[in-house]
Amino acid sequence: MATNQSIITRNNDKIAAQTGNLYESVSIISKRARQIATKNKEELSNKLSEFVSAVDNLEEVFENREQIEISKFYERMPKPTSIATDEFLEGKVYWRYNEEPQQ
Repeated sequence: MATNQSIITRNNDKIAAQTGNLYESVSIISKRARQIATKNKEELSNKLSEFVSAVDNLEEVFENREQIEISKFYERMPKPTSIATDEFLEGKVYWRYNEEPQQ
């Protein structure tokens, strides 16, 4: 992941340039960020489901090192909005407009 995790200032003109409207660009970026977040959540859930035990024992708390490391890895990943913004600015995001027939 080459995305910068620190807070950076974005040029609104560059974001708006691809669609001609800043708000449309932000809408596209937010939809892509939701896709990325959903994919990451599914991956994390699938990996953590391998560690779920069928028996719940309140007396014994078992901490699985691998489970903790997987969770820490996902916490350190760049935020979906940062990834989506970088993809949008690099031209890696495809979008289209739904053309509804006007009456």
